[in-house]
Amino acid sequence: MIKTCEIISSGQAVPQWIGGEWIQAATGDTLEVINPANCEPLGELSYGGSTEAISAADAAAEAFPGWSGLPARKRSDILQFAADLLASRAGEIGSLLSAETGKRLPEAVGEINFAAEYLRWFAEEARRPAGHVLTSEDPTRRQLTLSRPVGVAACLTPWNFPVSIQARKVAPALAAGCTVVARASEKAPLAVLELFRALQDAGLPPGVANVIHGPAGEQAEALLAHPAVRVVSFTGSTSVGAHLMELASKRVVRCALELGGDAPFIIFADSDIDAAVEGLMIAKFRNNGQSCIAANRVFVQSSILAKLSERLAAATSSLAVGDPLDKPHVDLGPLIDTSRVAAVQTLVDEAVDAGARWLGPSPEMPKGLCFSRPGFLVEVPDKVGLATTEVFGPVSALFPFDTENEVIERANDTEMGLAGYVYTRDQARSWRMAERLEVGILGINHPLPSSAFAPLGGVKQSGIGREGAHQGLEEFTDIRYVSIGL
Repeated sequence: MIKTCEIISSGQAVPQWIGGEWIQAATGDTLEVINPANCEPLGELSYGGSTEAISAADAAAEAFPGWSGLPARKRSDILQFAADLLASRAGEIGSLLSAETGKRLPEAVGEINFAAEYLRWFAEEARRPAGHVLTSEDPTRRQLTLSRPVGVAACLTPWNFPVSIQARKVAPALAAGCTVVARASEKAPLAVLELFRALQDAGLPPGVANVIHGPAGEQAEALLAHPAVRVVSFTGSTSVGAHLMELASKRVVRCALELGGDAPFIIFADSDIDAAVEGLMIAKFRNNGQSCIAANRVFVQSSILAKLSERLAAATSSLAVGDPLDKPHVDLGPLIDTSRVAAVQTLVDEAVDAGARWLGPSPEMPKGLCFSRPGFLVEVPDKVGLATTEVFGPVSALFPFDTENEVIERANDTEMGLAGYVYTRDQARSWRMAERLEVGILGINHPLPSSAFAPLGGVKQSGIGREGAHQGLEEFTDIRYVSIGL
């Protein structure tokens, strides 16, 4: 499996990776992958369809008996080696990731290292005990449980963190003994292939992991109809997740879903203001605001609203916006494409027309179709889209509040429940917020809660199941109960 950049430089379309071989789409169709900073093509993608999805699932099904039958130690060694290879290539792959997504280079390199950490964590988890001997109440019987891989896993991922999210699914699937068909978003598929190249270079047998490119709906439908596919792991919008659940229900395929977010970021008057501002800037603007767990609604206790607004106005107006591979220092790059820019601008325009105003002046903005003005708006009505919708861009609204009970009620007034953030120095309040906020992930005085050893996932319409930690492994295993008569 040669480097993705070598395929691109040769002028060929980047093909599918099926059964250990490069496969061009049967239709001969291709799709350009665009650099959002300059709108220039990075390369062409061989763009398949249901034929490639079925071929990949067939290859994974054929490889399943051999892979699941390997000793856990051997699976662990391959994942560990792949983690080391991926980390050693982080700079090179990070540059590719930055070019296709527009994220800052340090964030892109950090994402590759984070993906390697998922491989490393689940390499270790693969060697943990995979069952229990139960305490029997009947002397004539012995009872135990066995943990077994479910079968072929379909891993469907978005463009915003394409490598780390794919690793968060593929690593536990492979550690459990499952084989994989992965589909990466066509908006950012190139660096993902380097994850699978590391696995292949580490000795992963052909067919154990496969990568396909093509229309999301067509390929997902083909995979969920395939008799060997027993679990689908998806990260994306709630509407698409609900559709996948409907498709999966036809064959009773297990679903692990991380869906939309509407994260509240709550700042109490007793918080460390400097830390709160720094944390908010990270939680809002990381990956140019395009994160499922990004701060989406900012609640500020009324007594500190003026002081905090002044700090935020200065912080946002001084942001450096530009091509992350062109300038020596950039705080924000472009959004993924022009449709994302338009969606964010629509939310802003609606709010401004309803009386909202920007907090502070705009930073210097570069030319380019995919750049979007970052910042915060105040005096935003509660019912406009900016107050009720996942923004997925570098904009957020500030809302004043007075009491703890009030802000909890307002923060929970959404069908989403993926992540939340709280800044306070009151330890008792920290516990109350942890117990009462309806979210699956909570950062208290900390803006970066994600970790390979922590279970990540949402409540309500933000998903079902957990990724990372031991719980992430359980999504890809069945528990078999055995009762033995003596």
